[in-house]
Amino acid sequence: MDPLHTQHGMPESEAAAEARRLIDDWAAQPVRHHPTSFRDDTEAPAFGPTPPVKQEDHRIVPAWAAGIAVASVGVGAGVTGIGCGAWLVLQGLASVTLTGVLMVTAPFAGLAMAATVIGGAISKARAAVTKNVFEGPVTHHTEIHNNSTTRGAFFARTRNEIR
Repeated sequence: MDPLHTQHGMPESEAAAEARRLIDDWAAQPVRHHPTSFRDDTEAPAFGPTPPVKQEDHRIVPAWAAGIAVASVGVGAGVTGIGCGAWLVLQGLASVTLTGVLMVTAPFAGLAMAATVIGGAISKARAAVTKNVFEGPVTHHTEIHNNSTTRGAFFARTRNEIR
């Protein structure tokens, strides 16, 4: 069975006539033109203020959505700036050499050495000159009193007091 040559209700001559009629009806309709711009050909006044022309407000996006879009652009620009700064810092750290590290740390090491020398000199100057010599038996007496308490069942807590 050939579906292209099988008749399904209307002979081929009638179908062609109906198709021609539908196409002619469609072609006879006027073409709708939607203006995409407007040109005002009236002359502007030679002097004085020009009268305002009312312009309709046809926003596609609500104001809150435009605000969010502007904020997201600002956040994106800020994050990009932070990323560029981090890249620059990491590039600087990647090019660190031993000589560079020594040049940066040498002043701090010198200050630390000078502070140590000055502190040592002050410590020696404050030391007592007198020498006390003690003679006699030395007794060391130690007493340990241990008081241990445990509280709780599952998460037990033991407390030891040594005096």
